[in-house]
Amino acid sequence: MLSDIASQAFGTILTAADTSALVRRMDTSPMPSELLGRPPVSDQLYEGYSAIDKIPPDLYDFYDVKRGLRNKDGSGVLVGLTTVSEVRGYNKVDGRPVPCEGKLLVRGYSIDDLVEGSHSDDRFGYEELSYLLVTGKLPTQRQLDDYNARIDARRSLPVGYLDIFPRATASTSIMNVLQRASLLLYAFDKSPDDTTPQHEIDVALSLLGRLPRIAAIAHSAMKAQADKRRLVVPPVREGYSMAETILDVLRGNEGFTRDEAMMLDVMLMLHAEHGGGNNSTFSCRVLSSSGTDAYSTYAAAMGSLKGPKHGGANERVGAMVEDVARHVGNWEDDGEVEDYLAKIANRQAFDRKGLIYGIGHAVYTLSDPRAVIVKRYAERLAREKGCYDRFALIESIERLAPGIVAMTRGVDKPLCANIDLYSGFVYDMLGVSSDLHTPLFAIARMAGWVAHRMEELYGAARIIRPAYRSHMEKHPSYSPISTRVAAISAAPE
Repeated sequence: MLSDIASQAFGTILTAADTSALVRRMDTSPMPSELLGRPPVSDQLYEGYSAIDKIPPDLYDFYDVKRGLRNKDGSGVLVGLTTVSEVRGYNKVDGRPVPCEGKLLVRGYSIDDLVEGSHSDDRFGYEELSYLLVTGKLPTQRQLDDYNARIDARRSLPVGYLDIFPRATASTSIMNVLQRASLLLYAFDKSPDDTTPQHEIDVALSLLGRLPRIAAIAHSAMKAQADKRRLVVPPVREGYSMAETILDVLRGNEGFTRDEAMMLDVMLMLHAEHGGGNNSTFSCRVLSSSGTDAYSTYAAAMGSLKGPKHGGANERVGAMVEDVARHVGNWEDDGEVEDYLAKIANRQAFDRKGLIYGIGHAVYTLSDPRAVIVKRYAERLAREKGCYDRFALIESIERLAPGIVAMTRGVDKPLCANIDLYSGFVYDMLGVSSDLHTPLFAIARMAGWVAHRMEELYGAARIIRPAYRSHMEKHPSYSPISTRVAAISAAPE
């Protein structure tokens, strides 16, 4: 009786027995290197790569190979045409890149105008922006209402889904959970390999509706397990925006303010799209060009975004700022902040990788327009939340770090703060755990991936297949196994 009343008031209450979301199953079988050890006979297996995978750097120059699909001047190799967006950080003058203030245009509209256009009317803007990305046009009010209703219709998870909600949800990464969740939804689709436009849009609406709840439930499940309590899954709220849906599941009975939801909406808008060349979107386009299903494609894009050199960088920024805050006694002393940043750049502090996270970008030079926007909103929220001193510290890092990085690494390209420098701080103020920073990035970027997937499926319509030049030792003939001699053959086995 009480459970029925609680369910009506707070939503579904699940025990570990009810859902695998609270179960983590470890593989008890040891890895081969643990089970069989590392005797000399296995050296070639585990270390052979070191002799063959490191190609002399001068050969890349000799054959004019574009490592990382980058030109020598740092600009990207042109591999396609797109109507989705434009990311501009420099202008080409006489064939040379000239730094300029960063611009991000989405379907021809400035990202600043899109954010301000909705928020000046006190409206959530992510849904409008995602509609623009998917359709190429800004919606009328009737079109936006229809779009939101279709997403609302797919908020609920399939019957039976939570019973198998990805097995072992208590993973070390919610990004991994999102990947498995997307692939699992393939099994609930009656025609998952259908790549017709109507089905592609339906899948996109389904993921836009469901991924926010999946990510938030996964995080809540991990917390519930750690606290040894039951997982509470709030009921689906009709009419909620993407930002409100996320905060609703995360906050539960605590609730959230409209200002907090609007701040999260800004973050979702800024992460929604960033050109066809970023690693996860290019991954999305590569898989789409093969004609594979939407679920596999988006799961692969998430796998790319998870990487610490891509979307996963935002978690490193937060950890670095916290490290600076702990080791710098006076946050207002530029000299003290600068000295510690120099230690980080010289591999003497923090993670000792020599990177000042949140500084520099592959395209932007003088400024990252997303960082400019989020900084403006972050300052306002920091004053409201009583966190202005931390904001000022981050601002100092933004001001001081470029010179330190340029001097330490001999970089002559202008360096600016990227969006990651402030995004983690905003999420922290919103009470969003660091393990959800990159998943929220993925949820927001879904709309951009959809636009690029459809452009690849119905526009370019040709499988992506670049070339690699071989560089290997030539063997005159195949040798029988009985005649082969390894360098460790005399060693005891």
